[in-house]
Amino acid sequence: MCPKVLICVTILLIITGCGNSTTIKDPLNFEIQSFQFTNQNGESVSLDDLKGQVWVADFIFTNCETVCPPMTAHMKELQSKAKAEDLDVRMVSFSVDPKVDTPEKLKEFAANYSITYDNWDFLTGYEQKEIEDFAMESFKTIVQKPQDSDQVIHVSNFYLIDKNGVIMKDYSGVTDTPYDQIIADIKTLSK
Repeated sequence: MCPKVLICVTILLIITGCGNSTTIKDPLNFEIQSFQFTNQNGESVSLDDLKGQVWVADFIFTNCETVCPPMTAHMKELQSKAKAEDLDVRMVSFSVDPKVDTPEKLKEFAANYSITYDNWDFLTGYEQKEIEDFAMESFKTIVQKPQDSDQVIHVSNFYLIDKNGVIMKDYSGVTDTPYDQIIADIKTLSK
């Protein structure tokens, strides 16, 4: 191969590599463990149901006195922004207080935010230990309900999950939620 062709091929490979917009920078790559839980409508939702879709998840509970209300409002804002961009993305909120958070209680909580349920599931229907183990094994985060409190310790992040059920990124769900970055990353994973 002549040197000029070799240089052109090398430059083309570099440009193509730099322009690769189908990857997420510094992905977490946490694989979500299989699950089958119950949503606000009493319907079963499993990891298999979410495969093939990009989704954003968080951990909340209805008696939360601190971070859950703003997180839910921010997730609603993200849902609206994604719809405005015509993005096919699911929202999943895992209750960290399943004994209290029945499907009916979750639906009542969500009604305060004018949420559209066509792409958002509030999940419950498991034991406390199960959600604590699931959060640690899949999301590498703590969920803990102290015995002497009605409040639950949990992270306040949003998690972006790819079509294969792998957590790619996390973002603040309470303050300075980076909507534009999340939307850009959803677009990247949707390609």
